[in-house]
This record gives sequence, structure tokens and C-alpha cells, in this order.
Amino acid sequence: MIQPTRSTYSSQTLSLNAWHWGDPANPPLLLVHGGLDHARSWDWIARELAADWHVVAPDLRGHGDSDWASSSGYPMMNFVYDLGEIVRQLGWDRFTLIGHSLGGNIALRYAGLFPDRIERLVSIEGLGPSPDMLAKRVEKGIENRLRDWFDDVRTASGRSHRAYGSVADAEARMRAANAHLSEDQVRHLTEHGLRQQSDGEGEGGWRWKFDPMIRAWCPLDITQDEIHGLWGKIACPTWLAYGGKSWASNPAEDGRDAYFSNAHVTLYEDAGHWLHHDAFDAFMSDLRAFIE
Repeated sequence: MIQPTRSTYSSQTLSLNAWHWGDPANPPLLLVHGGLDHARSWDWIARELAADWHVVAPDLRGHGDSDWASSSGYPMMNFVYDLGEIVRQLGWDRFTLIGHSLGGNIALRYAGLFPDRIERLVSIEGLGPSPDMLAKRVEKGIENRLRDWFDDVRTASGRSHRAYGSVADAEARMRAANAHLSEDQVRHLTEHGLRQQSDGEGEGGWRWKFDPMIRAWCPLDITQDEIHGLWGKIACPTWLAYGGKSWASNPAEDGRDAYFSNAHVTLYEDAGHWLHHDAFDAFMSDLRAFIE
């Protein structure tokens, strides 16, 4: 079984982790994972592509084996900046970019900012909340959203992850939260998503690697119109993939695909939010056809 090699890169004083598959002389391809996830979630796809591509998958700040952001925080554009930094430090001029969920959102913003850098772009459920969800958020008012954020930050600052007594206990939690995963996927995602720690009182335990502060999502960001403007500046062929059993809204039905100049949408009827796990064979076949 192909195993990746590990490297680190720096961004805004943080040391961030990345995993590499394949020959660096091959065409470059970057994989960006979603929120509360980690880079080793891409292993199945990376192994399939490693013979033909130099595949790199970073752990986002606050995730996996990357540093937590104690000062610079988790605003969306900080993630986009981190993506720009790994690309700059790798010395890539043009590359293929694939992102899932939060990673898809990051990828779309980067591709709109630097359209000449991207050969092909895949965003797996990466357009963010649906238009209906956004409308309800706006109705709530910025003052209420900011007050809620104050509460979320206070709560997240005072908590740590639940400690699991064993990896098997954490696997049970992963299995319950993601009904479409196979047992192999549950084991792999859990193994690479955990860190063994002491609570300071001599009691050990297994805890998720991601920073609990990720859950305190700041409501301040560029506007939705500005986001749509970035989508419209993406120049490369773009593929938007969605799961029929996911919470996410299909952009071919809610109208968001109209903001792109060169995009198509694929719906995987029996897949959930992690459709690249749930419909792996079909997704890989479509992915190869699109990027190659």
C-alpha cells in the first residue's frame, strides 16, 4: 500500500502539515479537506492518482497535525491565504485543485483570486450554505449573529474534546455520525483523526485533533455578492459535485451554478456529504475523466 511522505510549511507564524504522494516531477494536484476533517481523509483518492500526479494534501490550520491558530484565528480568508502559501512554497505555477466542503469553499475563492494558476477545479459540496439558509441568516441581523458568536467563542474557549477511552469508542462515534462509511473508512478516518493525550491529572484518553474553536465560526466575511463575483472570475473548467442524501443544496437546482462561466454539476443520488467516500468508484471514474 502506498504511504505518503510528510512535510511542513509556514503561514502567518503557524507550522502547517502536508502529505505528499507520487513523483514531484509529475503534474501537481492539491487536495483540500473539509472542516473537522484531516488530510488523510484523501488517502484513497491520492493512492489512485499517485502514479500520474504529484498529489499534496495539507492539514488546514486547526486540523490534523497542523498548528492551532491561537491568535490569527479561523476567518475564511486565512484559510485561503494558507492555500496560497503552500502553493508559493512548493513553487507551483499552475496546478489542479480539488476541495471538499470547507476545502471546496477555500478552493473556489483561491481560483477566483488567481484564475491563471488553476488547470482544473473540483469543488465537492463546497459552495457553502444554500440560498435559503443564507436568507434566514440575514434575517437574524448582524447584531444577533455577532452576539451568538460571542457565546460560541466563550463556550469553545472553555471546553476540550471529549476523551475516548479507546480508539474503538471513537470509531463508534465516527460510525454513528457517518452512516454511509464502510468499516475500513471508519477505522482509517478515526485513526488519523485522533491524538492520545493526558488531561493533566494522570488520566489518558483519545481526543480529536481539530481545534474546538473551529466551531465558533466568525460571521464577519466578504459579502455574498463578492463571493459570487469571485466564482465568476474562475477561468478553468470547474466541476461541482453533490450528494443526493446530503444536507447541502444542489447548485443546479438553487441557481448558484449560474455564477460560474465554465462549470457543470454532478449529483450522486445515493451519497451523502462525503460523496467521494460514499460513491468512491463512480466519483473516481468521473474525476479521472475530468482532470486527465
